[in-house]
Amino acid sequence: RKFKPEKIDKVVGIDARGFILAGVLADRLKAGMVMVRKKGKLPFKTENETYNLEYGQAILEIHQDSIKPGERVLLVDDVLATGGTMAAVAKLVEKLKGEIVGIGFLINLNYLPGKKRLKKYPLFSLIDYQK
Repeated sequence: RKFKPEKIDKVVGIDARGFILAGVLADRLKAGMVMVRKKGKLPFKTENETYNLEYGQAILEIHQDSIKPGERVLLVDDVLATGGTMAAVAKLVEKLKGEIVGIGFLINLNYLPGKKRLKKYPLFSLIDYQK
């Protein structure tokens, strides 16, 4: 219900638990679903984004043709912790010139800096967890 008025064109889910949420939301919002995966998992031409982890770096990829310029995009994942993964996904969507209208999470770990890191985007979570 939260995102229904936004007229979403695509819902982006992050490898792999985000796929479950993105699939359901895409169906309910009558939108397309886009997968962001770890490097080397997608079969077509991709854009990639490197981001930092606690213990090193990782690379995420998205198909180059998955989002058209100007499409309204919702990003979803299961848990918001430090926000690094979602920030990388947002950069990928912006490289493809998609308009991020919101970011949704099942759980937000309030005691970690994820919400602050993603403050330029409208955020929504079903559960806000405090230690």
